[in-house]
Amino acid sequence: MAVLIVLAVAAPWIWGDEADRLSQQVHRSASGDHWFGTDALGRDVFARTMVATRLTLMTSLGATAVAAIGGIALGAVIWVSGPRVRELGQRLIDVLISYPSVIFALVVVAVLGPGPGTSVAAIGLASCPAFARLTTNLAASIAGRDFVSTARLLGVSPLRLLRRHILPNIAEPLLVLVSVAFTVSLKALSGLSFLGLGAQPPSYDWGRLLSTGLEGLYTNPAPALGPAAAIVLAGLAGGLIGDGLAAAANPAAPHPHGRRATLDAALSAPASQPEALVEVGGLNVRRSDGTRLVEDVSFQIRPGEIVGLVGESGSGKSLTAMALARLLPEGLEPEAATLRVDDLDLTGAPDRARLATEIGIVYQDPSASFNPTLRLGGQLTEALRVHKGIGRGEASRRAIERLTAARVSLPERRMRQHPHELSGGMRQRAMIASALLTGPRLIIADEPTTALDVTVQAEVLRSLQAANRADGAAILLISHDVAVISSMCDRVLVMYAGRLVEELPVADLRAGNARHPYTRALLAATPTLHGPVDEPLPAIHGRPPLPAERPAGCAYAPRCPLAREQCREERPVLLKAGPGGAAACHALEWSAETAGSTS
Repeated sequence: MAVLIVLAVAAPWIWGDEADRLSQQVHRSASGDHWFGTDALGRDVFARTMVATRLTLMTSLGATAVAAIGGIALGAVIWVSGPRVRELGQRLIDVLISYPSVIFALVVVAVLGPGPGTSVAAIGLASCPAFARLTTNLAASIAGRDFVSTARLLGVSPLRLLRRHILPNIAEPLLVLVSVAFTVSLKALSGLSFLGLGAQPPSYDWGRLLSTGLEGLYTNPAPALGPAAAIVLAGLAGGLIGDGLAAAANPAAPHPHGRRATLDAALSAPASQPEALVEVGGLNVRRSDGTRLVEDVSFQIRPGEIVGLVGESGSGKSLTAMALARLLPEGLEPEAATLRVDDLDLTGAPDRARLATEIGIVYQDPSASFNPTLRLGGQLTEALRVHKGIGRGEASRRAIERLTAARVSLPERRMRQHPHELSGGMRQRAMIASALLTGPRLIIADEPTTALDVTVQAEVLRSLQAANRADGAAILLISHDVAVISSMCDRVLVMYAGRLVEELPVADLRAGNARHPYTRALLAATPTLHGPVDEPLPAIHGRPPLPAERPAGCAYAPRCPLAREQCREERPVLLKAGPGGAAACHALEWSAETAGSTS
């Protein structure tokens, strides 16, 4: 490609006169004097092929630029628009992309007239839909990543979100498409010139030369082979340079990185305080079709308290937490009678600065928590710089202190690295440091140890607990691992099928004193050091119901060994059960009635 660019600049100066010089040596075959022979006017085809490099590359690059800039801009506008505009725009792109680009280009050229400029515009516009569709599809996939959700929490505008977080992370496939578009444009423009609709005499490009050379193909093939070889080589060069640019655009190179007893030994729970810092009352999360994914969830968290949220996958744990943080995906709507952190009301339009600094998020997957195209330092300090007005130097100093406290080795060096250069455990500790950097009142830890080995799990949980003790921050810890919850928390909330079914002190969970049959089944399915090694763990047969198929009564009834007809017809409410506990189960009422009749 470099050679072609040099040729495009220098060839008209070197071979320009020879390319236009007429002679009596017409239709000559390839020789030492004329490498590609001569044409019908005795002009040297090699010289003309070299000179044609400039117009061919300029028009091909021009068409590629029109396609890439126009298509990416169209896709970006569609993505940042609302859901209705996005849906309509994507359908329009599907319609446009269904028509062959060359047919569209022929129509445009036929209307506007032949010529290089018209051909560039026609081929470029015809290729725009491909870029627009790829941009919208890739942007939609990146928009669900944790670092984009965090950016929204920080109050980043849609355009800045697109420029800083979306486009850099989709640059690699877009650059590959640019190289493909260059090759397609080169062939299409050459084809238009071959048909007489592109370059017009006295101008000429490789397609025009190929058309002229084919007139005597059977008697003198050399004038046709030269431009054909140039088109093939330029197309290969475009494809190869596109792959190279795509690889360079991705800072993450391949980088290999070389339960219960450990957690119990490493962790112990702090004492709680009396006042409620977090209050959630009557929380529902609905889809656009009205289906409730989370239904009537209420709980409180006191300052300095660690509350665990446990349940099977799909029970609504993460949706509950993300509704509290105002980070629900598009298409989901929260509603609640009460939703607050301290005096910050989250039911309306909360103060973005306070929301971004008073709630810290530790996501499940550390590799998806940071933007892979940005260095760690800028991501850690962004909230301090944007919402607290702290200078870059002071923000960096505080970030280094937090990284040190989170037991991240060589923190100054880590600040200059990309996230992929850290191990999984190191990234998770860096995420904890990021969540704590603004001094939040509430930390939401969404399964922070799922992808880590047992020793790193203990270190990460120890870091969370140290922050809880040092700063007095409340923690909502989400996990499906009962061992983690029982080792870490003061109280436990159990969710099933989008509903809260039990609340109990962690001491009761450790002692196995659960009231709800579902909680007891979870405990029975949890391995312990003292259990029999030759017996399989009890399984919870069946699956939770889909949100749209929840029964009118207890959602756990189809799997519950205690279920009666009342359970299938009447939904149980959360009632007090023991000191500091509550459960939503009709069996508790039956037990109370039995005890009353006996007495």
